[in-house]
Amino acid sequence: MKNNKILIQLLPIMLAFFVMGAVDLVGIASNYVKEDFGLSDTMANLFPSMVFFWFLIFSIPTGLLMNKIGRRKTVLLSLIATALALLVPVVNYNFTFMLISFSLLGIGNTLMQVSLNPLISNVVTGNKLASTLTLGQFVKALASFAAPLIAGWAALHFGNWRLLFPVYTAVTVLSFILLSVTKIEEEPYQSKSSFMDCFRLLGSWQILLFFIGIMAHVGIDVGINATAPKILMERIEGMTLADAGFATSLYFLFRVAGCFLGTFILARFSIHKFFIISVISMALSVVGLFFAADLTTLYICMALVGFGNSNIFPMIFSKAIQSMPERENEISGLMIMGVSGGAVFPLLMGVGSDLLKSQVGAVVVLAVLVVYLFFLTPFIKAKK
Repeated sequence: MKNNKILIQLLPIMLAFFVMGAVDLVGIASNYVKEDFGLSDTMANLFPSMVFFWFLIFSIPTGLLMNKIGRRKTVLLSLIATALALLVPVVNYNFTFMLISFSLLGIGNTLMQVSLNPLISNVVTGNKLASTLTLGQFVKALASFAAPLIAGWAALHFGNWRLLFPVYTAVTVLSFILLSVTKIEEEPYQSKSSFMDCFRLLGSWQILLFFIGIMAHVGIDVGINATAPKILMERIEGMTLADAGFATSLYFLFRVAGCFLGTFILARFSIHKFFIISVISMALSVVGLFFAADLTTLYICMALVGFGNSNIFPMIFSKAIQSMPERENEISGLMIMGVSGGAVFPLLMGVGSDLLKSQVGAVVVLAVLVVYLFFLTPFIKAKK
């Protein structure tokens, strides 16, 4: 009976994770926008930055808002913002409106990521938390995987890649309806933390390292999302954007597979060992991306970085909130503020590519982020 109740509560939460994955459509969308408006790499990468910039601004305030109105209501608010964001390109498609759309998408996703991850802890606890968070990332990756395929299919068959947006709008509305009728018990949150109290948590070296780790993870995720098609079009003669977009889907396909496997692995084995394996996988990929010039090798590199990056977030996030469970909401806000790495690093990748006149400039930035995750491995202590 208890298990049935948990499943009923997890269903709308997992659907919300799918909606959370809508943020990753910005990668393939930025490539189509670049082509439609004739933008440089730096200007095209401004769109992912506009999405993830808002994590820097709104993450901690969302954590404080969540203290007052609760986690479920904050998730519902995020779904409203996301639906509005996805409707904007349907109403009008130009450079300014796309900036507005991606800004709203970033705000909605900030609200969602801060509140949805800790909402799970009201349903499952203990050792099952990391594996359930990984299950959520698996569902999120399904949405990320589907976005380039839907955009490519719509472009080829209807000449309009933007049909992607109403599809994700419909799922968002369904998620809102299901979660609004689902009862999830939340204990009153006792902390009366201020904005500065949250920032002071970065004074803990452990929290600071985890925060930068989240920045690095999201920087890799968004960076590969936006750059993979460009790498293929640069290295493979005659490849179109519609075909090159498969590289992004391949990345997310292996993120999906990694999250699915991670759900079981993290429930049974050491987080520390799995973290090391994940980072080694990404390191092999980055080395390959410096030199690969054939399609097969490039696809292998996308697969390796997808698998390696699939479980980094839940491993770091679960370690962070378990380090100070009495400050869970505030730490959640801080960790999600680290998602602003998706604003910083893809922009640097675009600048690097323009400076070197090659996507090698973007791969250099990726390499730096993977090196940091290697540095972080000793702090993900072995624990079943």
